[in-house]
Amino acid sequence: MENGAMKTKQNNKSSLQVQQAAAAPQTRLWKIIMVAAIAAGVQFGWAIQLSLLTPYVQLLGIKHQYAPLIWLCGPISGMIVQPMVGYYSDNCTSRFGRRRPFIAAGASLVTIAVFLIGFAADIGHASGDPVGKVIKPRAIAVFVVGFWILDVANNMLQGPCRALLADLSGGRAKRMRTANSFFSFFMAIGNILGYAAGSWSSLHKVFPFSNTKACDVYCANLKSCFFISAALLLSVTTLALSTVSEQELSKEVDEADDPDDEKLPTEKSKLPFFGEIFGALRDLPRSMWILLLVTCLNWIAWFPFFLFDTDWMGKEVYGGNPEGSANDNRLYEQGVQAGSLGLMLNSVVLGVMSLGVELIARRFGGVKKLWAGVNFILAACLALTIMVSKMADKSRRFAPNGDLMPPSAGARAGALTLFSVLGIPLAVTYSIPFALASIFSSSTGSGQGLSLGVLNLGIVVPQMFVSLVGGPWDQLFGGGNLPAFIVGAISAALSGIFAITLLPSPPPDAKAGVPVAAFH
Repeated sequence: MENGAMKTKQNNKSSLQVQQAAAAPQTRLWKIIMVAAIAAGVQFGWAIQLSLLTPYVQLLGIKHQYAPLIWLCGPISGMIVQPMVGYYSDNCTSRFGRRRPFIAAGASLVTIAVFLIGFAADIGHASGDPVGKVIKPRAIAVFVVGFWILDVANNMLQGPCRALLADLSGGRAKRMRTANSFFSFFMAIGNILGYAAGSWSSLHKVFPFSNTKACDVYCANLKSCFFISAALLLSVTTLALSTVSEQELSKEVDEADDPDDEKLPTEKSKLPFFGEIFGALRDLPRSMWILLLVTCLNWIAWFPFFLFDTDWMGKEVYGGNPEGSANDNRLYEQGVQAGSLGLMLNSVVLGVMSLGVELIARRFGGVKKLWAGVNFILAACLALTIMVSKMADKSRRFAPNGDLMPPSAGARAGALTLFSVLGIPLAVTYSIPFALASIFSSSTGSGQGLSLGVLNLGIVVPQMFVSLVGGPWDQLFGGGNLPAFIVGAISAALSGIFAITLLPSPPPDAKAGVPVAAFH
């Protein structure tokens, strides 16, 4: 009776818990850096998407008002794919390891996707689409398929990469924070390279075959960027996976079980994947629920800026209008280009700050105090967009012919300063929440993959919310970007307050728990 109760208790594990591999010595730092470098390849592609894809979809004939709907595939796939991949990678028994098969599959799918996107116009034209500024239905179909595959593949990559970093950290809290700081640093490197490639208008000359009858210079530049993106991602992924190996997850039953006894059905075996996710949410410890809340508020603050940053520069700062006169359109394009420069500066600060997160956290009194502090910086910067916009509006100058001129140097400097300073909280956003999720899950014996997938829900749900509500919300106040930024500032302030008052401090830097995998 007592043995049966013990076995039932043993089998009714939390949905977040997974079979643990044998403990292993702490992995060398250079191997962690090799895995973190995969982020550069992933983020290079994201930077290209953010800077070039929206104009490209309109080139294919997708109307401006429908373009934002395409971006919903990112959060939708992230909501489903990352937890699913995390769950199956936690329980993968491949001889190549738990995370590496998913990382390799994700990199391969990214390569397929970027070629579909880059050659969408050519494939559409070969299938019967007309040339010129008309709707190209076949090209649009190829593009949409490629874009969905790209988002699914990127989510397949990011979750297992971060889980692999947590595995390599051997359950040590300090090493987990360091690993995620390097991941954030390489994201900044990918951003800088991606924005630089996207701004080079003659890049297509490196790949002369990219410019075709169906693909003009802009399209050829995008295609060339994706060639580089695929080559970079495949290179860093191959290098990382060939230098870091995982120990195969044991398929054997628990030694405590009697092999002659009939195996009792576990809660995990009864539940399909989505049941597993609901079970994971039900079994989340209080620390993870608070982390989800703080993360959700943090990303509600970030997404309005991510979606409308260059548009804000073009409209509110430069006074342009993409649907106005030729001069208004020219000013808007100048503002967007200035916004791209701001994103470059933001990425530089992001990279520098990422390398100092661990040191600053120690000087600041801990990671939760640092996260709270930078959330207040984020709130202040978003609120200051009002002041910069008013400054630009008051300094409007007109040419002798009546055309509006670019804003004053002070207004431009103020806007670029905001872009730059926002790199500080962004470095923490890209590292600390994921490190805390790894630390909390390691402390409770939970699977890193599924835990990070659950954390991703706190990112994609706000993204979907802002994508659907942000536009109509701005329209209520005249169609500008400032109302969404103000909501973001309030959300960032709340995130900082909850981080400092509710979020528990992570365990000491000694081992946070049993490591979830072994490496050699």
